[in-house]
Amino acid sequence: MSQTNTSLLDEVVQWSQETCRQEIKSVLPKLTSLHYEAATWNDRLRILKIITEMFLPHIGLSELEEECFSKILPKAVAMFDNMMKEIMNQVGELSSQNTELCTFLRNILQAMVQLIDALSICVRHVASFEEGLCLDAIRSLPTCILKVLRETFQHCKDSEIVYCGRLSLVADLLQGLFKEAYSLQKSLLEVLDRISLDSSASDEEVSDIVTVIHSLLDICSIISNLDIALHANTWKFLIKQSLKYQSLVEEQLHHGDIVNSLSDNLLASLQSCVEMAEQIKLAGLQETVQSPEYKLFQKTAKMCRFFANTLVHYIKEFKYFLTKKSSCFHLLYLQIFSKSPPSLCAPSLPTALAGELSASALVPMDAFLLQLLPLRPFAEVVLQPDVWLSSEHELPHFLMLVNILGQLLSQPEEVMELWYSGSQFPEDTPRLPLYQAIFISFRQCYTERKVPVRLPGVMLKGQAQVEVTLHQHICVQLCASVAVLPPVFFPVLERCLMDAVLQADTPTALLAVDVWCFTARYGTAEVCLHHVLLIAQLVKACNSECYQLLHLGLLLRRMVFLMTPSHQLELVAEFSPSKVENLPVWHHVLVRALSQDVRLRVETEIIALMQRTLMEWEDGGYKLGQVDKVNAALGSLLSLLRGHPSPEEQCSLSVLRMITQLWSRMNPSQLQTHLVLQDTLKLLLSATTVIVKNIKPETISQGLLCLEAVVSQKCPDYLLLAALGFLSSLGKIFFPEDCQGQILPRLSGVFGALLADKSWLLHQHALEAFSYFAGNTNHEEVISQSLCVEETKTKVINYLSKTVNLLEDVESRLKRLKLEKVVIEQHNKKLESKESGSDKQASETEAITDSEPSPKRARQETNAEEEYDRHIQTAQNSLKALHALVESKANTTAPPPTWLKAKLQQLMTLIREITSVRHTT
Repeated sequence: MSQTNTSLLDEVVQWSQETCRQEIKSVLPKLTSLHYEAATWNDRLRILKIITEMFLPHIGLSELEEECFSKILPKAVAMFDNMMKEIMNQVGELSSQNTELCTFLRNILQAMVQLIDALSICVRHVASFEEGLCLDAIRSLPTCILKVLRETFQHCKDSEIVYCGRLSLVADLLQGLFKEAYSLQKSLLEVLDRISLDSSASDEEVSDIVTVIHSLLDICSIISNLDIALHANTWKFLIKQSLKYQSLVEEQLHHGDIVNSLSDNLLASLQSCVEMAEQIKLAGLQETVQSPEYKLFQKTAKMCRFFANTLVHYIKEFKYFLTKKSSCFHLLYLQIFSKSPPSLCAPSLPTALAGELSASALVPMDAFLLQLLPLRPFAEVVLQPDVWLSSEHELPHFLMLVNILGQLLSQPEEVMELWYSGSQFPEDTPRLPLYQAIFISFRQCYTERKVPVRLPGVMLKGQAQVEVTLHQHICVQLCASVAVLPPVFFPVLERCLMDAVLQADTPTALLAVDVWCFTARYGTAEVCLHHVLLIAQLVKACNSECYQLLHLGLLLRRMVFLMTPSHQLELVAEFSPSKVENLPVWHHVLVRALSQDVRLRVETEIIALMQRTLMEWEDGGYKLGQVDKVNAALGSLLSLLRGHPSPEEQCSLSVLRMITQLWSRMNPSQLQTHLVLQDTLKLLLSATTVIVKNIKPETISQGLLCLEAVVSQKCPDYLLLAALGFLSSLGKIFFPEDCQGQILPRLSGVFGALLADKSWLLHQHALEAFSYFAGNTNHEEVISQSLCVEETKTKVINYLSKTVNLLEDVESRLKRLKLEKVVIEQHNKKLESKESGSDKQASETEAITDSEPSPKRARQETNAEEEYDRHIQTAQNSLKALHALVESKANTTAPPPTWLKAKLQQLMTLIREITSVRHTT
């Protein structure tokens, strides 16, 4: 700086305030020019201090921007940036031994503090004007100050990295720098808060406000870990300004950046709370509410609640500018709920801490969803058919759907239509109906159902709230939704229920059955009749190996209980039990669900049909080709027996005679070669179990003889399960001495074989059956003879004493359940893929929405591969039995028939013809 300029500055610093006021017009331009041209930081800083301390108080508001701020503030920012760059360039050589560099850097930091102090003087001067404050009069001030603040906070945040172990050499100055910046920001925000813009504001003023908001957003991202109060106050001001000038700035704001930052801060605060809560739990400080750790947890939880509420408020005001963020909002919800119980990946926290965490993060999510419900893009994200979720997000997604279901009642009709109905037109983005999405999501929560996770149940008057399973929780929520569902959406609900019943996952089907029964009970009797007739038609259409038959049969069984007597008569008239083709329907109806008159009619017709079927079978020479008809009638008879409140008392002589007749026709040697007889045996065992007290010992002996034949060979699990039920029922029977020699050894032999079975499912059922038998029988020798094998004996003793050999830890169990889930889901998909070729389900499902059930049903297609397999198995079994017969006669004097070789040659010729057949595609 020249000698003349130096003399001017030396002279000016001696002036009084009055002299400064008088000379401001002539001297201020010279000083601003000198400030711009100054070559060193010291000179520029000296001039800046002279201007702000001596001349600024005499400048009016209308002249501030043009005469002062626009000329000195940009240069001040540039000087601050240069100082920061110089520090970054020199700090690598800093050490306690390098005193010269240490002094140099400290001088720079002191100069930065003085510069911020000069800027504070500018803000205080602006704040001194009580009226007429406008943005146009101070345009350069907010922009320049926010740049300085951003650099200052960033430097303080990075100080540990920047100074790399030498922070102690400048820590006092950095602390002072931060305090000055903190104070400067507070003063600036107070000034900006006093400014008001109306609809007549210029584009420049609007642009300046937008710049201020975005600058504050940058600062928020920097100070998040520096100071809780500063962070919260900055966000409050940012949101306040956004809403204050909403109509002016909404088109220009970076809404996506703002909600992203709020979401990140919310998640970061929540994660900090979770980590602090875990540390408090480990340290045993959860009861010490005055501990520093607990107070810090509460402060962080308060910030978590602040960010959640702020995000909700921002979405409420700018939701239609945020449609592109729908996927982010969905993910945010899932992330938040995955960090809290009942999520399986959430840590276990003390009740008090978990409660505070829930109030801070989870409770605001209700309002969060409420603001998003009207947004079609959000509905499309949540309800997309093939949404992929990580395992930890499956339960949160399910809980989101349930939460949405509970909030729809308060929404206008167009919002209900958006969520309840799904996509309506091909050009729409695919969107599932909400009810269908809930059932699909419930199916995906296999692990959570098996643990099981617990959720708050319904508050009942006079009773404490209890926690319930996932099934109970969603069942109550779905039924409550159905109770207030507008009638226009019932067809959609019915279609979703039908889809859920017909899919392969049985727990999901059971949930749909529960809701369907509530719907039928809540609705009119005519609707219930219509549903029962449709379900009965579907049951009739299913083949016996169709997995849907189990679900539909259960639904039919429960729905019949809800019918009026007159409508039950209509069911009997439509599906008369006297016709063989209707028997599949009556396999699934419990007669105790029927009124007395209807029950007597059904019993009479089923027994009469059974008698007629047996007579036809007898007249036809007991041919195997007619056994299917016998099994169909026997299945209905079994359902009749099970449906009585006291089956033993209701057993008529005719029923007993028919069961006995069937047992007399069972040939143990045919059970392995003719699979249809295994179905007969299973039905006979189940029927005999119900009326075992009325069965003669010789009939029981025949049953045990048949069981010996099948247990020694590989046979279906369903047959063995029926056998175990039969065996356990024999515990109540005392056999006369003259037949004990035939029955008891066979009984103990069959029990011993089943107790040694390697299948864990059959083994468990065998233990239960044997335990029941042992607790009721008077033939104690059977017990000891069944336990000849020491390993079997040990397992039975452990079961009876409830000994647990290996206690599975929580982590191992979760890992196993996750592996199970993959296997179960693959199995379910395989079942469903086998049914995908049939159009029966689609046509029948659509029928539910019509005013009447369709008079026609789709023809059930035969699965060709299964048909081939069935014939091959029959042929294999027959040839194996023939081979065994030939071998058994090899060492005897009775040779095979002379025609046998010729017949085998004919079979070989037939096999060659089959394998040579060519198919054209």
